[in-house]
Amino acid sequence: MSSTSSSPGSARSVRSAAVVNAEIRALWSRTDGALSPADEARYQELLVEWAAAVREALVKAA
Repeated sequence: MSSTSSSPGSARSVRSAAVVNAEIRALWSRTDGALSPADEARYQELLVEWAAAVREALVKAA
């Protein structure tokens, strides 16, 4: 099994939503709100990671 799997159930650890959110904010700040295609791709990856972290936090809280 590849460690680069992008499936929602991949085995990699999930960073906290706060950590991912800080990275998202830094990305927007660093690019002054104008994302290059590479930045846009990274932003989309971060959004997916953030959503996974929020889901995990909700499951743990339940």
